[in-house]
Amino acid sequence: MTEWQKTTWRTKPRVQMPDYTDTAALNAVEAQLAKYPPLVFAGEARKLKTALGAASRGEAFLLQGGDCAESFQQFSANGIRDTFKVMLQMAMVLTFGAKVPVVKVGRMAGQFAKPRSAPTEVVNGQELPSYRGDIINELAFTPEARIPDPQKMLQAYTQAAATLNLLRAFSTGGYADVHQVHAWTLGFTDREEAEKYREMASRISDTLDFMKAAGLESSSNHNLQTVDFYTSHESLLLEYEEALCRLDSTSGKWLAGSGHMIWIGDRTRQPDGAHVEFARGVLNPVGLKCGPTTTAEDLKVLMKKLNPENEAGKLTLIARFGAGKVGEHLPRLIKAVHEEGAKVTWVCDPMHGNTIKSSSGYKTRPFDAVLREVRDFFAVHKAEGTIPGGVHFEMTGDDVTECTGGVRAVTDEDLSDRYHTACDPRLNASQSLELAFLVAEELTSLRSDQAVANG
Repeated sequence: MTEWQKTTWRTKPRVQMPDYTDTAALNAVEAQLAKYPPLVFAGEARKLKTALGAASRGEAFLLQGGDCAESFQQFSANGIRDTFKVMLQMAMVLTFGAKVPVVKVGRMAGQFAKPRSAPTEVVNGQELPSYRGDIINELAFTPEARIPDPQKMLQAYTQAAATLNLLRAFSTGGYADVHQVHAWTLGFTDREEAEKYREMASRISDTLDFMKAAGLESSSNHNLQTVDFYTSHESLLLEYEEALCRLDSTSGKWLAGSGHMIWIGDRTRQPDGAHVEFARGVLNPVGLKCGPTTTAEDLKVLMKKLNPENEAGKLTLIARFGAGKVGEHLPRLIKAVHEEGAKVTWVCDPMHGNTIKSSSGYKTRPFDAVLREVRDFFAVHKAEGTIPGGVHFEMTGDDVTECTGGVRAVTDEDLSDRYHTACDPRLNASQSLELAFLVAEELTSLRSDQAVANG
C-alpha cells in the first residue's frame, strides 16, 4: 500500500463529486481554506474514539443524529438549539434504558454535501445537474443554480464554525443541565397520546429526586450541567476535506479538521476509491455505511484499510438495510467481522433503507418501518451474541411533517403542511423522542438478558 498523504485521494477513482469548471477559482478557495483554523481538534477526536471504543464493548451507546443536509437558507441559532435540545432529551432516555453513558454525535457543522442516485434530474422536460447540497450548488431548478461553485465551501466553513461555537456554548454553559432536560421530556409525556412512555419518565424523575436528596445537586456537580457533544458528517467533498486536514503535533498523525467523526457513504465505499483513500489516513473515528450490496469480501478489505491497527472506536459500521432486510444481510457481515477478529462499533441507521414515495407524491419514511428496522437490528445482535453499539437518525428539532406516523400520527395528507427538507425526510422532535423511548425499551431488555446470562 502506498504511503498516505492528504492528497493521495486525487490519484484514485472519484464518484459523487462535482466537476468544477473554473479551476483557478477552485484552487483559490482551497488555498484560502487551508489557512483557516481547523473546526475541531485532535484531542477531541481522540476522546470520541475512546468513547466509541466503549460503545463497541457495550460500555456506552452512540446516539448520532441531525439533518439530512444542512441548509444555508434555513440556518439559525434557534434551529441549532432545538436539534441539540431534542438530542439531549433522547440521550437522557437512552442513558436510563442502557444504564451506560450515551455518546452524543450530531450530523451538524459539516453535513452540507449529499450523494445522489443520478447525476441529472428532469423537470417538465428540462434536464439539469442534480442538486448536491449547499456546499456545491443550489436547490433552485435553473442552469445557473446547478453549476458547482467553489465559493460555497467558504460559506459552509463559516456556518460550520458558527454552529460549533453555539454547540460548545450550549454544552458547557448550563443549558444541558440534567434536570432541565428532563423537564422538557415531561412536557412530551404529559400528552395523552404519549401515555405509554409516562412510566419510564416517572422512573427517571424518581432517580433525579433521589440524586437531589443524596446531595447530588446539578448546581454543585459540573457533570450534571455539561455534556460532551461531537460533530460528524459524510466526507463527500474531498477538496473541502483536504483543505481542512491538519497535522497533529502531539501524535504526528493527520486530523480531518472538518469534524470529529467522518463517514463514508454506501455509494462511495469503493475499496480502491478516493473516499476510502482519504479516510484511511486520518486519526479521526471513521464511519462506514453498510447497505444490502456490501459484500463480506469488500467489508474485510475496507476494515483492514480503514482500521489497520484494529483500534477499538476507530471504525463504526453503520448498517442501513431497510425494514425486513436486516435478518438477510446483517448476520453475514457480523460473520465477516468475526472472521477477521475486527474491532468495530455496530450502529443502526433505520432511515436510509426505508424511504418511500407517499400517495401524496412526497418522499417520506414511515415511523413503523424505522422502528421495525431498529428492533430487527437488536434482535440479530441478540441472536449472534454481538453488541448493538448505537443508532443513527436523520432528525430535526423542528415541528416538521416529513415522516409519517408516531404518537402524533402524521398522515400522508399532512406531509405538505411543514415539509421543509431539501433532500431526505427527517423525524420531527416528537417522533425522535418517541423513538428514543422505544430504543430505551430495547436496551432495558438487553440489559435484563445480560443480567440473567451472567447469573
